Amino acid sequence: MSEISSLGEFGLIDRLTDGLKNVNESTLKGVGDDAAVMHYGADRDVLVTTDLLLENVHFDLTYVPLKHLGYKSAVVNFSDIYAMNGTPKQITVSLGISSRFTLEHIEELYAGIRLACEFYGVDLVGGDTSASHQGLVISITCLGEAARDKIVYRDGAKPTDIICVSGDLGAAYMGLQLLEREKVASAGRKDFVPDFSGKEYLVERQLKPEARKDIVKELAEAGIKPTAMMDVSDGLSSELIHICKQSHTGCRVYEDRIPIDYQTAVMAEELNMNLVTAALNGGEDYELLFTVPLVDHDRVSKLDGVKVIGYVTDENLGCAMIARDGGEIPLQAQGWNPLKGEKED
Repeated sequence: MSEISSLGEFGLIDRLTDGLKNVNESTLKGVGDDAAVMHYGADRDVLVTTDLLLENVHFDLTYVPLKHLGYKSAVVNFSDIYAMNGTPKQITVSLGISSRFTLEHIEELYAGIRLACEFYGVDLVGGDTSASHQGLVISITCLGEAARDKIVYRDGAKPTDIICVSGDLGAAYMGLQLLEREKVASAGRKDFVPDFSGKEYLVERQLKPEARKDIVKELAEAGIKPTAMMDVSDGLSSELIHICKQSHTGCRVYEDRIPIDYQTAVMAEELNMNLVTAALNGGEDYELLFTVPLVDHDRVSKLDGVKVIGYVTDENLGCAMIARDGGEIPLQAQGWNPLKGEKED
């Protein structure tokens, strides 16, 4: 194993970024100067997002491989750009590294970051490293672009708009429960082999999520511009409330229309958990939640991987789910609260 300190800051940067090639014309200067330089045409706007991930708060290295962690750390930023109807172009990566990590550990983390950048066509253009006394700290900033008239915000939903979501919900949360269960079972057992048979999809959704650039492309090809959009990182219920609060609207979503994978349902039954609650509040699905005008109903219904789950109402009606028996259940923001490290009340 190699000591990271033997390389020094710039030696480490050179090692981790060796061979990187920029693929976007807008990247004029990447790694190697005081700042990255990007140029965009006058008709396009720059989008910027950033995420901070802390060991034992946002991830547990007991069961999260470093390469998967690197991939996921990058993808969650890309997802934020796609949720603005934009395209991610560049990222910077800053790390806080404790003394227990070797060079090989950080190279493995970077292998995941680089894989994500390669798959999504994003340039890694800079960052920073520092010592940490609190384990591993990852901070990634992503820059993207979009035509000014194509950017979608959270505050544009209107009454009678229909509510849509991509993919399925709750799988990432169930994957986390499965990983935590196997972690507990492995305590004190050196020969322990975790059992993920039949539930591989759940583990993948938790450890290696994907940003839905395909949905953004489908919407553009269908000529549909959402009126509001965001990604489902903290749970469907929380995200719906965010959109409605900022749009000054209410909403109704149908319990029987919430898309849920079979493996998610089986895992919820095994753990004696309420399936719909997990789908509403689990989070980390990184699917796209968006609203479109009612006139686009037929077109959006034909898109692969998109499900119409409800509609936008007047603000005074509040936010609720229509249960299978026809009753209304008020939605509550019970997703992840990063400042408390727990679900919101």
